[in-house]
Amino acid sequence: MSVVRDALLQLLRDAEVEFRHVEHGPTRTSEESAAARGEPLAIGGKTLLLKVDDRFELFVLSAARRMVSSRARQAVGARRSRFATEAELLERTGLVPGTVPPFGTPLFDLPLNADRSVLAIDRIAFNAASPTESVVMATADWLRLAKPRLLDYTRD
Repeated sequence: MSVVRDALLQLLRDAEVEFRHVEHGPTRTSEESAAARGEPLAIGGKTLLLKVDDRFELFVLSAARRMVSSRARQAVGARRSRFATEAELLERTGLVPGTVPPFGTPLFDLPLNADRSVLAIDRIAFNAASPTESVVMATADWLRLAKPRLLDYTRD
């Protein structure tokens, strides 16, 4: 079992929030994950690790939207940005691409940003530190627990 997965599920249980834990076959894309969960693509919370200037930050967006790098840089006051490499992602989260849940502290010592478009969805679904497990929960509960900084950095 994954340490991050266990910590995530414990965080949700300790907060006494309702959530659905879904076990499914391995998924590699947001579309595959949405189908495995039986949920619309738009509620999928995609978590990306970016290096902005000399620091790393997590960015969450709906799987149905696209990140606009220039908007992300502007939103966090950075001059440069790039996606983290697989090695950097593994080093900072212990996870592989597509499995990072949308949480900073206490799961990861990384700032957490969320695109404001997530406010339009009533629930959020994400991989639970595994390509074969997901969580679906109320967006309001996720916002309360994850405490992301809300910014604008995506497009349809």
